[in-house]
Amino acid sequence: MNHGHLSQYFSAVACKPLSAVEADLCRSHQHELNGVEALIKMFGRATEKHTFQASFMYLCDHDDEPVVADGYVTWYDSRLKNTTRTEHRLYFPTTAVSMCAAEGDLLIIGKRTDNSVMIIIAEAESTIASQVSWLFGFGVDVHPGFSVRSELECEQNRIEFASRIILEHIGVQVEEVAENYLDEMLRLFGGKFPNTRDFSEYARASLIDIDPRDGADAALMAFVEREEILFRTLERHIIGDRLQVGFVDDVDGFVTYSLSVQNRRKSRAGSSLENHLEVIFNAQGIQYTRTPVTENNEKPDFIFPDIIHYRDPDFDVSKLTMLGVKSTCKDRWRQILSEADRIKSKHLLTLEPGISENQTNQMKRSNLQLVVPSALQRTYKTEQQTWLLTFDDFIRLLRIRQS
Repeated sequence: MNHGHLSQYFSAVACKPLSAVEADLCRSHQHELNGVEALIKMFGRATEKHTFQASFMYLCDHDDEPVVADGYVTWYDSRLKNTTRTEHRLYFPTTAVSMCAAEGDLLIIGKRTDNSVMIIIAEAESTIASQVSWLFGFGVDVHPGFSVRSELECEQNRIEFASRIILEHIGVQVEEVAENYLDEMLRLFGGKFPNTRDFSEYARASLIDIDPRDGADAALMAFVEREEILFRTLERHIIGDRLQVGFVDDVDGFVTYSLSVQNRRKSRAGSSLENHLEVIFNAQGIQYTRTPVTENNEKPDFIFPDIIHYRDPDFDVSKLTMLGVKSTCKDRWRQILSEADRIKSKHLLTLEPGISENQTNQMKRSNLQLVVPSALQRTYKTEQQTWLLTFDDFIRLLRIRQS
């Protein structure tokens, strides 16, 4: 196990698209995957029945929360007494997850380092299917049979920003903190969560070697990653203190507190990203208006060069630009299409890794250009990368339009 790599959480991972027969097996009462000899790399040769604790998860793009279940899987050789051949099988119980399975869905079987098993079914051609396939190093073109990876310590398996996002999508909490900043944060913020703008500024100030004028892509990712790590460090301390106090016989109180933690994370992520973008635009000398009011009381994240020119009917519309900002997308990218009627071709900046081709094709048809920092573009298919803009590309476009 190598800290900071996938091997910290998984000892082996297998992947395959579900055939029609396998999807039917998942939903029926037979519940056995046959022809799984490739999984010997993961579970070893079965000299007897082996039962593993398992967590099951179904993921798709149109639901915010996954379908989850706990259970077990059994690994055994159905021809154990046959001296000439083996036939390994993987048995699993009926769950709400297995009932969601359909032909073409991506099946991921992960052997955890604690010897439990994680089984993920990701909807066919979805963004989350693209993400988990990339995360575990299977690429974007998955073969019909099982592909197995048991070496998860190479450089491509180092856990970075995109990896952390996807791991958290599948319920794996990545513990990366900066304890050396904790005392200073507690002193500055009084042991409480500061407002997002102040915390974003603190995170940037801790990166004295990063100058946004030297490169927008690198600066944005450095700011975002540093703030995320610092926030998780402070959050772990504050939440730890609250949990020590406890929620004795107060289930509603615990649920409310848990939801507040999740909501804080979500709202902070979007606001902090906009804060960092604003600082970079200023450093690059870009003129803009943040969250102005347009038609129908819509509020786009950024209008360039500013809302005054946008409202001027005589101003050349080809020099107007709108940028929507979403740290993660799913289907929510459509929300920005109505936010600035004068601008027919809109831009959207996101930190979402590996958005599916189906989604990006829909964006193209909607005249929406995706902007993705260069460090995250490797999570997309080659064909998609030729269409994506980097943040530096977008800055150059703004310079041309504002010249």
